[in-house]
Amino acid sequence: MESEPTAELIRAQLRRLRMKAELSQEEFGKLVHFSGSQVSAIELGQRPFDRFFLKRADEVLDTGGLLTSLLKMAERDGQPSWFKPWLEAERQAQQLRCYLPSLIHGLLQTENYARTIIRTDDMISDDEVEKRVSARMDRQSILVSPDPPMYVVVLEEAVLRRADESFRGLMVEQIAHLIECAQRPRIHVHIIPATVALHVGLVGPFSLARSRDGGWVGHQETQLGGEVVDKDEDLAILLARWESVRGQALSRQQSVELMKDVMTSWS
Repeated sequence: MESEPTAELIRAQLRRLRMKAELSQEEFGKLVHFSGSQVSAIELGQRPFDRFFLKRADEVLDTGGLLTSLLKMAERDGQPSWFKPWLEAERQAQQLRCYLPSLIHGLLQTENYARTIIRTDDMISDDEVEKRVSARMDRQSILVSPDPPMYVVVLEEAVLRRADESFRGLMVEQIAHLIECAQRPRIHVHIIPATVALHVGLVGPFSLARSRDGGWVGHQETQLGGEVVDKDEDLAILLARWESVRGQALSRQQSVELMKDVMTSWS
């Protein structure tokens, strides 16, 4: 079920807007390709709504995207409590620095790649997978905002090559997306080549965000969750490690050329 109390607000607004448009549940249902009983169940909270339904409702009721915007709030409310402080830091950041040794960073994942990665957790239901995918895609909006952060990410070459034949198309799509992102003015993607066998970053992934007042905050993820890093001494360690892993990576253009070579090998 959608996160409360935002979901209650969505249902209340849906009913208010439908009645303001002088549409019965049956009439409205026909316009959004649902039955009247399904609309009733959604308004009463007996049936979950999804992005497709709310997008159609926004169009039919001419809401200016109100309902889908509220859904984004609901999905944000549903994020794990340990992740929310970092999401806020990420949204407010002037600079972002991220290192991942084993996966593409969430802000650069395609929808198909994100869904495949999230589905590796057998404990997550299909509905929860889709909620997490939607939340991850919405999270990427900071990169196309009017004032996006300077975003620098360092990845391992092995991340680009980690797939078998069944994921060939997925990886071609993902690497093409990486290359497109890497050519935007405020996004820098750097690759540590496979020839660099060992370095300090392999201990684990971490991210750093610099706010507009100049302060830094860090984040580290583990199998059980993650933690925000805000102590000066700990931030100093992460900033030093960032300089180390960034120093091992190829230049921006060299990284793009390497990604093109890998994509060619997959295609």
